Amino acid sequence: MTGVAAGNAFERYMVESATAVDAALERWVPAEDQAGPLAAAMRHIVFSGGKRLRPALVLLGCEHVGGLRQDALGAAAAVELVHAYSLLHDDLPCMDDGTLRRGKPCAHIVYGEAMAVLAGDALLTLAFEVLARHTPPERPVGAMIGALATAAGWGGMVGGQVADLQGEGQEPELERVHAIHAGKTAAMISVSLRLGAMAGGGRPPTVELLADVGRDLGLAFQIVDDLLDVEGTTAELGKQAGADAQRSKMTWPAAAGVSASWRDARELVDGALQRSARAGGPELLAALGAFILPRRS
Repeated sequence: MTGVAAGNAFERYMVESATAVDAALERWVPAEDQAGPLAAAMRHIVFSGGKRLRPALVLLGCEHVGGLRQDALGAAAAVELVHAYSLLHDDLPCMDDGTLRRGKPCAHIVYGEAMAVLAGDALLTLAFEVLARHTPPERPVGAMIGALATAAGWGGMVGGQVADLQGEGQEPELERVHAIHAGKTAAMISVSLRLGAMAGGGRPPTVELLADVGRDLGLAFQIVDDLLDVEGTTAELGKQAGADAQRSKMTWPAAAGVSASWRDARELVDGALQRSARAGGPELLAALGAFILPRRS
């Protein structure tokens, strides 16, 4: 995301935590000598230069409740694998028909559509294998698997993608856009903080608080993403700018206007941070709010 201040504490945390996440992913994502072109397509998206936002939130949630980072690495890698699969499938010709992702050709362009579909399938199933095998046995592993499945499945990310596709070309309605964003983006942001808190041994009220905070921050994140598609450039975004308008997507700016969308994103971030502050939220959450709401030129 563009416009993040160089000294932003959450950005520094994200960069620092990405080192541990990348090392874990290197261990758990198959190499080409193990799975040939399938592994190459999987690694094409996993190691394409993503910021590792969602795994950073997992680790932040863990540390917020006093847990050890290594206890949450399995969950952190799992959410990144789900995110990678979702990007790979979103870019397919039958979905958003993308050509660029993170400034590089999409996997289906490099490896073909069939291999891209199978690589996405493999990343999704690998996510649950990693979560099950690399979470400490004293943690509620079954509940964590269930939480990730709910956030990623028909009632969360996949359902949001369906609603997004069905909304193309229709008159934008804010209530429908809210439902799309809540499923497609906010569910995975929310579950990232939830899984981290669970991996760190957090008490249920704290787990729920962090999940609620993540839900509003995730909604704000997607609103800003919609805005950057309108106001940003292809070079800044690492993907085709203006693609939402070209496909007549049902976005927040299309439904509410640009100025109102910036206001709504700010209100969501402010409300989430006020709730976290009342519960002793760390400064990193405030820095996360600044990361989500980049400075406007």
